[in-house]
Order: sequence, then structure tokens, then C-alpha cells
Amino acid sequence: MTRPSTRDKPFSMTDSHDWNSTLAGILAEFSCQTGTIHQSNDGMHLSIVCQIGVPTALLDKVSFIPFGKGIAGAAAERREAVELCNLQQDLGGVAKPDARQTGVSGSVAIPIFSNTDGTVIGTLGIGKFTPHEFSPDEIARLREIATELAPQLN
Repeated sequence: MTRPSTRDKPFSMTDSHDWNSTLAGILAEFSCQTGTIHQSNDGMHLSIVCQIGVPTALLDKVSFIPFGKGIAGAAAERREAVELCNLQQDLGGVAKPDARQTGVSGSVAIPIFSNTDGTVIGTLGIGKFTPHEFSPDEIARLREIATELAPQLN
């Protein structure tokens, strides 16, 4: 697999709030099939802003997530990327068993920090249907994207 280059980015943030297009661009950049963007207004819970590829049966479970629960909640609580190389075989101590229903194997969630005070204001999660370990360059690029998303979530 070729790594995404920061010189050739399909994703670009505009002033609009077309979250589905934004997420679709992020998924395209990383050749991923599923993704979520969550927002936190209280510093304790994440609420879904948009999603692509999450099965309908799981939408209720990913719509409102306490910090510390699931991959996105763990990323928010730990304030760091949480990655699972093969969700279908190993829940990594953070994913819930229902997460396997997504069909996703390689996944990562990145916290989104406020540009003003550094609090966690959301998460960005992406996933592939094949096992995948995200490289340090990919994680760094996702952190850049999270920084670009932050003003839109504030």
C-alpha cells in the first residue's frame, strides 16, 4: 500500500459544514470504507455528526458514546489515537463485540482537540474491511486533519 502523501491530499476543509463530503474525502485519502465524526459538547460524551458505512443496526450504538467506551470513546478519554489492526479477530480491549458487525478490520480513532483550550471536542474514526496497521505517517496525517476539523466543531 502506498502511504498518503501530504503533498497530494484529496481531503480539503472548507468553511461549509458538509460533513458527509468532508468524511468522504478523508475516506478516499486513506482508501477506507467506513468512518465517523463525533462531537463532544460536555467533555464526557460523543455525539455522531456524520457517518459513512456504519450498518443501520449499529447506528443507535454509535450515535451517543461515553468517553472511555469503544474505540472513539477510548481515543477521547486517552487523548491519543486508538488503533486496531484486525477488529474481526481482536477487540483490543476497547472495541465492543457489536463492532464486528461493521465488517471493519483495520480501524483507528483520533481525538479532535479544541484549537482554543486543547479540550477534546470530538473524534475522527476511519476503517478498512481488510486488516491494516496505520503507519506513523498516516496517524500524523489524521492528526493534521483533526486539527483542520476542529474549528468546524467548536
